[in-house]
Amino acid sequence: MKDGNVEEALQSFSNYKKLHGLPEPRVLNSMIVSLSYMSSRRWLQRAFDMVLSVYQINRNLLNCGSLMRLALALARDQMPVPASTVLRIIMESRKLPDVDMLSISFLHMLKSQVGSYLATDVLIETCESFLDQVTDRREMKKLDPIKNNATLFNMVLESCVNFKCIIMAQKVMELMSLIGVVGDVNTVVMASRVFEMVGQRDELIHMKRSIDSLTSLTFLQYYQHFYDSLLSLHFKYNDMDAAAKFLIDLHQERKPGVFFCGGLQKQSIIQIGSGNMKSGYRIMFDPEKVDRGFVLGTESQFGLVVLTDGNLLHTEKALAKLVIGCVKSRNMHILSSFFITSRKDGLELISPQDVVNACIQMGWLHSAHDIIDDLESAGIPVGITGYISLLRAYEKENKSEEFNCLLQQIQKIASTMDDIHTNSPFTIKNIAKVVKYEIPLSSSSLFAALADEIKHYKPEEHLTLEFNNSVLFFCKAKMMEDALCTYKRMREQNIRPTSHTFCHILRGYSSMDMHREITMLWGEIKRRLEYGELDLDRDLLDCLVLNFLKGGYFSRVMEIISYMSKHNIYCDKWKYRHAFLKLHKNLYRNLNSLHDKTEAQSKRIEDVRAFRLWASIK
Repeated sequence: MKDGNVEEALQSFSNYKKLHGLPEPRVLNSMIVSLSYMSSRRWLQRAFDMVLSVYQINRNLLNCGSLMRLALALARDQMPVPASTVLRIIMESRKLPDVDMLSISFLHMLKSQVGSYLATDVLIETCESFLDQVTDRREMKKLDPIKNNATLFNMVLESCVNFKCIIMAQKVMELMSLIGVVGDVNTVVMASRVFEMVGQRDELIHMKRSIDSLTSLTFLQYYQHFYDSLLSLHFKYNDMDAAAKFLIDLHQERKPGVFFCGGLQKQSIIQIGSGNMKSGYRIMFDPEKVDRGFVLGTESQFGLVVLTDGNLLHTEKALAKLVIGCVKSRNMHILSSFFITSRKDGLELISPQDVVNACIQMGWLHSAHDIIDDLESAGIPVGITGYISLLRAYEKENKSEEFNCLLQQIQKIASTMDDIHTNSPFTIKNIAKVVKYEIPLSSSSLFAALADEIKHYKPEEHLTLEFNNSVLFFCKAKMMEDALCTYKRMREQNIRPTSHTFCHILRGYSSMDMHREITMLWGEIKRRLEYGELDLDRDLLDCLVLNFLKGGYFSRVMEIISYMSKHNIYCDKWKYRHAFLKLHKNLYRNLNSLHDKTEAQSKRIEDVRAFRLWASIK
């Protein structure tokens, strides 16, 4: 190996192993390290194969340091499956891997979807393994290296959000609470994105109360992501009142002394679920701490809040969502109140005239008229252009009743308008005299934003979110009957359940070891998948496999594994194999020992045999 004759060294190793067995650990681990530094993927694979062969014979010969170097090399070369296997072998030795090297390994693994699944699983398994070893709170010091590395968890949470793994994301956050991880500003961002993905608006509102008082100019670029997530959920819940108030508050906080505070609290809390510590979780975070190595994008995820010249501002996309929400819910009073309040507070958010014109261009004539009426009643001038544009639109659409009504309205207030001076009767015949020349409405940026956002508008999304949130609440409280009643009401109202609905119910059943009920849930999920009523969710299927393994439903295990293979969904064979060995190691050890078998027993033995064969269990 020292001379670079790798092939000869490996041949010598093979010959020595045949004659004398495995060499001493020093030689063995030296070879693994040397192969880890090779640039060729071929040698990395040989190193991995060597580790597996030694692991099967005598795992005590393997050194954690050399294994960690190999895991890092495999991860860097985008070989996430072998990398995760090596990390799991380290974990089985009940030794905590070097956290800095683990972070770098995860950084490479998280670049791919499969790598993301595996890195998240390894982190969860590592935390759970060491928590199981802790019998006294004083022994928690064993976890200090991982507890003090918030970036490790932040990276994994970000990948969970990117790949829509809500079960894994929730599990990681719960483990952060149990271990006592003290998060940083990035943790707030990642937690807010998880809450947004799951639809937990109450948690974000609770966080806002403390974050409003914590935010300093230094960390404003990070907190814009939090506000972006909260505003996104206001829109998804169709709560236009809350969204409008949020936008007003956002601009009011630009005033000196309102948004920024002199001294920050040392620590604050991210509350997950109930405030009752028996059923809820809390993550502490330091508002003055941030890992500059964890790079967040400068643009917010949903494009609703932007940082400009040291101030958080709403984007045109946010305003477009507010307008669409008010129009579709037929509650233009909210939008009008938004304009009136902003004018009273001296905030220049947007010209009402621009909104009126954009509504006219979108064909929302009655909505535009409602805004004009409300602003007129509040004594806020709209300008003659808005009236004329709406008048022309009514004429073009042959809406004579609305046309005449608006014409009379203009005649009453014509003398008060700054941009019109005429003593002649204001009729359709002399519109040309009032407006020097007819200018068609130009396509404004707001109109373009409205036209784009209306394509993505989901009228019943808020109902789905509300039901899902109720299901989640009941499942966390282990009130499964109430959760199922909520699910039934959801179906009765023809509101299609989402993968989130089933994830919540599955986690609820799983927390209570209700495996028989999970089999019935799988039947419902499978039916909806077959009819195209449910999107494929790897996180959901993975959780089902683990629960069926735990409950001993091997026919269901093989059914889901077959389904995942058919749809090219990654199956974590190592995880499933070890779950089986942990729970059913001696189950039907001698598969031929039962002579007088019933048909059910024969089928069960056949399923166990099929799983053993698939998982390479001898």
